[in-house]
Amino acid sequence: MTETSSVVGANRRATVIDETSLRDTFREDVLEGLARAQKSIPPKHLYDARGSELFERICELPEYYPTRTEATIFDESLDEIASRVGAGAVLIEPGSGSGDKAERLLEALESPRAFVPVEISRTAIDASADALAQQFEETEIVPVCADFTQGLCLPQDLPDGQRVVFFPGSTIGNFDASMRHRLLSMFARAVGRGGLVLIGADLEKDVSVLETAYDDAEGVTAAFDLNLLRRINRELGGTFDENSFEHQAPWVAASSRVEMRLVARRAHEVRVCGDRFALERGEWIHTESSNKFTPARLDAEAAGAGLEPIEAWTDEREWFRVALYRVAE
Repeated sequence: MTETSSVVGANRRATVIDETSLRDTFREDVLEGLARAQKSIPPKHLYDARGSELFERICELPEYYPTRTEATIFDESLDEIASRVGAGAVLIEPGSGSGDKAERLLEALESPRAFVPVEISRTAIDASADALAQQFEETEIVPVCADFTQGLCLPQDLPDGQRVVFFPGSTIGNFDASMRHRLLSMFARAVGRGGLVLIGADLEKDVSVLETAYDDAEGVTAAFDLNLLRRINRELGGTFDENSFEHQAPWVAASSRVEMRLVARRAHEVRVCGDRFALERGEWIHTESSNKFTPARLDAEAAGAGLEPIEAWTDEREWFRVALYRVAE
């Protein structure tokens, strides 16, 4: 890991960059994913600059309830959550983005010692770290530019204090069961015995609500999904024709998840980096999963990673859940 950029203020450390985790895997992930019997591309590749912009728009759509619902829970229960976390916390947020969710939590916490945002985008991590350092002058800001899915490599000299991993937004639902176990175990190791993990998770609900949340009337989610093909064409010399695909987001009951798919409208062939890939009419590329949970299922998965429940908060419709866990002694 290396440090770059100048420190902004006494409480803002230079950005730590984990070069190993940032190795560009776009080309190999696409080629490997398109060669599978069930074609799939990891969802992290949806988020180029255009994709990130479209996702921000998705979060504001009337159909897309998760962001608003989680915000409602924090509006109503933030003081109680902060009380449970306690004073002098060292807050760690994998996939911190703009840092807006952590900002609200930091405001509510009593004398937080440090905030460690972990984000793959160097631009995003520097901008959020600069802003938070100015806002929270008594809190040390320790930005880490890394892909947390490849490992959570934190600086060794973090301040003492109650360590807390903050993982909001139901990001946990974007991973399959084996990866969720890996992530939860990694979070447990990062905070150590007695440490805390605060997770936002989307709950199972009526199928019509779920499917419209991921296939909105305005077509923003479809544009977000199809943008992946544009990125492949631009960066990997792909020959995808967007008009030959349609976005679909069905509920898959057997897996308790919504699957985002790019479905071929016709049989055709595409090239990527010179390799050829045939698609039949109706065949799809799996681009993202959004797993939905019951409270019991989420607690059971957490227990499998050595996390015991402390308390959980939900909205009045019980659509979303924010749960606090402690690493078992």
